[in-house]
Amino acid sequence: MLRNVTPNEIETDRRFATTLARGLSVLRAFRPSDDGLGNAEISERTGIPKSTVSRLTFTLQKLGYLTHARRHDRYRPGPALLALGNMASASISFVDLSSPLMQRLADETGTLALLLVRDGGKLLIVKTWRPRGVASLWLEVGHRLPFNGTSSGHALLASTSEEGFDEILTAADGDRGVTRDRAEEIRRVAHNQLVTTGFVVTDPGEYFAANIHAVATPFYSRDLSEPVIFTCGALPEVLSVPRMRTDVGPKLRETVQELERMMGLGVSQAYRDL
Repeated sequence: MLRNVTPNEIETDRRFATTLARGLSVLRAFRPSDDGLGNAEISERTGIPKSTVSRLTFTLQKLGYLTHARRHDRYRPGPALLALGNMASASISFVDLSSPLMQRLADETGTLALLLVRDGGKLLIVKTWRPRGVASLWLEVGHRLPFNGTSSGHALLASTSEEGFDEILTAADGDRGVTRDRAEEIRRVAHNQLVTTGFVVTDPGEYFAANIHAVATPFYSRDLSEPVIFTCGALPEVLSVPRMRTDVGPKLRETVQELERMMGLGVSQAYRDL
């Protein structure tokens, strides 16, 4: 999983390559909605001094990971990143296998289907499947969601290991008011939902965005050390709480179970006792 690294790790572990970490932070600063980024904007997003950012972007541009494209004062992701992304997708076997299943689910339910992974103290959308012929949510690949106040975040808190849980709390560091007590309560409630229904529906009163309803369930792959999250989301008028519980949630659970069978996996670890 993508993760942030604490200052203590940087200071105490000689194996840690700070320059490499900063370069990767520059690449992770980009969002799908950006019309390119200048060095000052990248510096603001990453917390890296502008002078250092200038050297990093110059190097990344020379290597093909960034491009100037049309405007030479603003950087955009380059072709080398596209190659890396395609290679990573091909090497993680469940991504290609899940695509027809999740597209079918999106079409059947009229919801936006998502695949999310942990990215430090946030969840990162890495894949979307839009329902054909239906207007859907504006969420795109590269968008980050908080752990506190999302069905996806609650599902991951409920299904990650104790070590992963601690790492999330350290990285989130109070994001949207999350504390250990709050995170442990989320973990308990969401785990009970996974055991009883196989999916998580967060109370809309706790949502970080009032115009999104979503249902989520974790998936464990042999390719990864942590669970990933599959989610279906839509506007509240399309995806009511009763519909999440009786229709879309069960279909999401069944779709993920179908993927597990295709990959020869056993019963989801999400149902283990914490």
